[in-house]
Amino acid sequence: MIYSSLVRPLLFQCDAETAHTAVMAGTRLLSRLPVVCRLLRAMARPHTRPVQALGLTFPNPVGLAGGMDKNGEAPLAWWAFGFGFVELGTVTPKGQAGNDKPRMFREPRSGALVNRMGFNNHGAESMAKALETQARRGLRPPFPVAISVGKNKLTPDEQTAEDYAAAAAVVAPHADFLTINVSSPNTPGLRKLQTPEWLARLVTEVCAVTSGKPVLVKVAPELDGPKLDAAADAVMTAGAAGLIATNTLGCIAPTGEPAGRSGLPLRETARERVASLRRRVGDTATLIGCGGIDDASSAKAMLDAGANLIQLYTGLVYQGPFLPARITRGLR
Repeated sequence: MIYSSLVRPLLFQCDAETAHTAVMAGTRLLSRLPVVCRLLRAMARPHTRPVQALGLTFPNPVGLAGGMDKNGEAPLAWWAFGFGFVELGTVTPKGQAGNDKPRMFREPRSGALVNRMGFNNHGAESMAKALETQARRGLRPPFPVAISVGKNKLTPDEQTAEDYAAAAAVVAPHADFLTINVSSPNTPGLRKLQTPEWLARLVTEVCAVTSGKPVLVKVAPELDGPKLDAAADAVMTAGAAGLIATNTLGCIAPTGEPAGRSGLPLRETARERVASLRRRVGDTATLIGCGGIDDASSAKAMLDAGANLIQLYTGLVYQGPFLPARITRGLR
């Protein structure tokens, strides 16, 4: 009630990226206060619903999707709000500014966000240093931490696999599992990496530098039918542990550039992709469902479709930071 009546109206007075920056500043500060984080976790009252996947124990199946905490600044804060795991990044080998602003937009009527961020992040070395410092200070959250890796915008095509492997090698010691982002619509040419040939090469290169840590691949919602089956076959044969379905829907931003739409417009498509993937890969692979989850009902529907775990991001913007805890209580 406080969020919907006070906090959200204040944040919505700002443009979307300014609000995002303010939220990250707050969560970064919160993550440095472990006693406060423990109190918030107790107040949030997430229901413990352990999930065994990827050789890990997740205290509940609700995770934060990649894109929110791009630089690994606040993992303990996400635990405090009730999440069962977090995906940091996407991080690239070298830091980059991303696309020109404005690049993030709200669509309140449809419960969506549109973004064309372009993998803005401080780089793999910076994230690794931040996570190492957190661990040394006792600020590592007691749940699995995933890190999403990508390529730099200006990297030539012939060096793409090397980019993914370089980022993964730096951050893998600080991750419980890694994800390969080949499906963001905001980096030119990225989605062409979803062919079986490219996917097999990327998974092979990344798995070779992660010391046995599980690797998942995040696919686009536009990938379906035989192309989705071929992608799933390629990543699993190459050694991936599973897939994330899905990334954002390709669209055009208000500024006229290519972008991705997340939130409620993605809900049905993402659930269908999860169901298709489960039929294809059987019970051996881990599937994470992501797209349009903003309550216990939509979370349950994604799990029923075949997801082992779920992720959310846009729902936080509209429903507030304790949404994951509310969802876990509704999943009892």
